[in-house]
Amino acid sequence: MRAFVDKDACIGCGLCADICPKVFKLDDDGTASAIDADIPEDAKDAAREAAAQCPVEAIKIEED
Repeated sequence: MRAFVDKDACIGCGLCADICPKVFKLDDDGTASAIDADIPEDAKDAAREAAAQCPVEAIKIEED
């Protein structure tokens, strides 16, 4: 499972990083990014929640 953030759609609200800091972070430009590796097992539910809560639907989750 991997997460992807559409940097053009992201508004930098930080909700994803608050919900799932193991997967998402805010970059210096104020937009979110996702880790480049597979999502750890213990963070999968939180990553899905972060994607569901994104106000602009900028997060996509790719399931294995």
